[in-house]
Order: sequence, then structure tokens, then C-alpha cells
Amino acid sequence: MAGATVSTSKVTAVTDSKKSYLFPFILVTSLFFLWGLAYGLLDVLNKHFQEVLDITVKRSTLLQFAYFGAYFLMALPAGSFMNKYGYKRGIILGLLLYAAGAFLFYPSAHYTNFNAFLVSLFILACGLTFLETAANPYVTVLGSPETSEFRLNLSQCFNGLGSFFGPIIGGKLFFGLSEGGQDLSSVQYTYIAMGVVVLLIAGFFYRTKLPEIKEEAVATEEAAVAAATPLFSRRHFVWGVVAQFFYVAAQVGVGALFINYVTEYWQGTTNERASSLLAISLGLFTAGRFVGTAVMKKVAPNKLLALYAVANIVLCAVVMMGKGAMSVYALMAIFFFMSIMFPTIFALGVKDLGSYTKQGGAFIIMSIVGGALMPYVMGIVVENQSTAMAYSVPLLCFAVVFYYGWKGYKVQ
Repeated sequence: MAGATVSTSKVTAVTDSKKSYLFPFILVTSLFFLWGLAYGLLDVLNKHFQEVLDITVKRSTLLQFAYFGAYFLMALPAGSFMNKYGYKRGIILGLLLYAAGAFLFYPSAHYTNFNAFLVSLFILACGLTFLETAANPYVTVLGSPETSEFRLNLSQCFNGLGSFFGPIIGGKLFFGLSEGGQDLSSVQYTYIAMGVVVLLIAGFFYRTKLPEIKEEAVATEEAAVAAATPLFSRRHFVWGVVAQFFYVAAQVGVGALFINYVTEYWQGTTNERASSLLAISLGLFTAGRFVGTAVMKKVAPNKLLALYAVANIVLCAVVMMGKGAMSVYALMAIFFFMSIMFPTIFALGVKDLGSYTKQGGAFIIMSIVGGALMPYVMGIVVENQSTAMAYSVPLLCFAVVFYYGWKGYKVQ
């Protein structure tokens, strides 16, 4: 293969240097906030539905199954749709699905039907899949290439902001207005309001001219060498898919039972107070991304990943002890050390994939189906053991992440 070349792709934007893309950038950044808000509300809904609909913890985790299952099923169709019809249409379709799912919460609540809620959430999450698939490419091309990293990090901050506000809004509206009540009207009106806002943003996207995104072929000898090895023969990539599966499983599981754990093991803590602690934990998650990014200038990403995984293994062990405030604080600290795991695993997994980079990235994104499956496993442990023992599941997941940071990341 020496001396051979192959074409790879580089994403560029068709832009007009005289035109400002500030407003399109604001619109795209709003998408990060929207899916952060939807995720932030999810864990609050778990506890609320357990009480109002009188369902078990195990059954309530089907919310996570519907939410992350949609990501798994829709990731490739969303990419195909956008390749054929463009990212702008993909975003608008995603927003319409988001709004449709949000509006369906109203009849679901009216008939107090949990299965209807699952369908509504699945449709909403299908919309989020389209938004997440499109948002990153748009952010990187809406302006000067020299500042693309800054724009992407700025947009991701709003994702963290949405996740932070989600539990606060849910705690105040779902629990604060009628602690222990059997009323779903707050859920109805919250999601109706979200649906209206999403439709307004869809209208702005429809009326706003966005830059086109196209791929330019770039011939490189390195790409030819990379293309010679089949994708699933790359050990570091395969382990990247596995590690991402277990990381997302741990992240979603830790949050899904957070309010249950806090109210059960910290005596006298209300659902509303527990929701506020969840919001603080997601704030630590956001702060951890900034801290981790700074630390990576001095520490290799794989080493930091392994170190953070060890920290979370220890913290999960403390959570399993169920020792009141101490264990709750340990549970909150887990969020800080989870912060850098998803992007770090993703970057290590697609490293040196050459022309397979896009395909490899899609498979790693699909591995977030772990978030759909593992909370249900934790629910089974809760029913047979205890909420504290359920955190043995994320402990084992973090052990897999540790292995990836220690050895699995190595490119062969």
C-alpha cells in the first residue's frame, strides 16, 4: 500500500464572509439547552411517576429505556435523512418530533397511563436524536474555523445549563406545589409549555438561512493505510464501543435512582430537596468538564479517564454503604468524575480510524443504548436487595471504563 492515496472527507461550510451568523449560532446553541432540559427532567419524572401512578422502581426505569432506546434506533436513520435532505430539514423534523412528544404528555397525564407516557417520551427522544446528530456539525461551521472549538464548548455549556435547570424545574413544579399529591397537571402544563417553545424555535429555523455543509475530498497516504484495516479489527475502537456502552449505562443509572436514594437514606429529605441536590450534582458534572479539559493539558486523557474511573468505583462503594449524608455526598461527587468520560472515550475510540472515522463515531453513539438497559437491571436489584446495593451495577460499569483507560485504548 506504500505510496497509495485515498480520499477522506472534510466538513466545510458555504459561508459569506460579509454575513453574520450570530443568530443562526444562537438558534443552534438553543438545541443544546433543549436536550439538556429534557434529560434533566427525566430523573425527576421517575420518582414522580412512582408515587402518582403507583408503579415500582423497576417499572419506572422504563422511562430511561424509552428515552435512550430511541437514540439507539434512530441514530442511523437520522444520519441517513440528513445526508439526503440536509441538516436544516433534519433539525426542523427533530424539533417537530420533540414538540409532538411533549404535547402527547397532556393526554397521557389525563388518562394517567404510564404506557402512553413511554410512547410520548420515545417520540420526544426520537426528535432529540435528530437534534444531537445535527448540532455539532452546525456549531463548528457557523463562523471562523479558528474559533470552532470555542463555539462548540460554549454551546455544550448550555447543554449543562439545561441539565442543571431540569431537576430544579421538575422539583418545584412536580413536588413543590403538592408534595406527595396525586396530581399530574403540573406535568401536563410543563410539557405543553416546552412543546410551544420548541415549535417557536422550529419556526425560527424555518425562516433563517443557514450555511450549507458539504464534504470536500482530501487525499492522504495515512487515510489509505487506515482504510486497509477493517473497522471491527481495530481493538481500541471495539473496546471504545464497549466502554461507552457501560459508561452511559452507569451515568443514566446513577441519575435514575438518585432521588429514590436520597429520600431513602438521608432521613427527612423531601423529593423537592432531593431534586435540588440532583441539580447541584449536574452542576458539578458541568464544572467537571471545564476542570477536566484544563487538567488534560498536563495529564494524558487515557490516564485521567482511568483515574476518574477509580475514583467513581470508590465512591460507588461508599454509596452502597447507605450511610446517610456521607453516602449522598459520595453519590453527588460521582457526577463530577463522570464529566469527562463520554467525550474522552469517544475521542480515544475514533483515534486513527482514517476514512472509518464517521462510521466508527456512529457506532460509538449507538452504544448509548446502555443507558436504556442498565437502569432496569438496577431496578431489579432494588426489588431483590436494596437501593444502595443497586449501585453495585454502576460500580462494575466504571470498572470496564477503568480497563479502557488503562489498556483498552491502545491503538494496535
